[in-house]
Amino acid sequence: MAGTMFPSSVAARDTSPPVLVITGASRGIGAATARRMAATHALCLAYRTDEVAAQRVLDECRALGARAITVQADVAVETDVITLFQRAETELGPIGGLVNNAGVVDVAERVEDMTWARWQRMFSTNVLGSMACAREAVRRMSRRRGGRGGAIVNLSSVAARLGSPNQYVDYAASKAAVDTFTLGLALEVADDGIRVNAVRPGIIDTEIHASGGQPDRAERLAATIPMKRAGTAEEVAETVAFLLSGAASYVTGAILDVSGGR
Repeated sequence: MAGTMFPSSVAARDTSPPVLVITGASRGIGAATARRMAATHALCLAYRTDEVAAQRVLDECRALGARAITVQADVAVETDVITLFQRAETELGPIGGLVNNAGVVDVAERVEDMTWARWQRMFSTNVLGSMACAREAVRRMSRRRGGRGGAIVNLSSVAARLGSPNQYVDYAASKAAVDTFTLGLALEVADDGIRVNAVRPGIIDTEIHASGGQPDRAERLAATIPMKRAGTAEEVAETVAFLLSGAASYVTGAILDVSGGR
């Protein structure tokens, strides 16, 4: 059953589309993932501030056949995360998957110039937000708790293994924490019918570079990548879709690089 994240025995009893929660769904990789999954999943699209962009993605997903809703939620705020999952479950049905895509970066700086507030924002969103969303997903998907199983895909970064010196050491450290969390949670919930994997994008041509003060970063660094080009959000979304699908039914605790060899 390559089109579903549930085991075939469960799918045979329930033919409704799996409900997938995607954080940071209003742009970039989150939006591309939403469009990629729209034909086969009911979608809860979480966004933090850009309601116009989120509505655009919602309209696109509905046009592709998805039952879908948007929910404004800052994953760095625990009550927002709880509300997000409550609404997804109430308005769409049982949760079957999570894509932990929401994340932030900051301007390029050396560590000695970084502020405590920057670190708090970075880790609250990239690490605690991903952990809180995973917690709420596990509570609903775990077979030990009456759920139907499911899959979680965390968005990490190649920065986790490169360190991003002189630029984003804090971002790299936050994504390394996501890698470790992925491995630990995968082992913890494997027997609960939940698979947990991560995708590590490299230089991907999305808006995140502009939010880090370097809108031309993807183009500027393309020559340093073995494949000599930046990747696209759609290429990352294809890997996310694989990890959510039944084609990856024996894959858990994996961290897949989508980096053009970087």
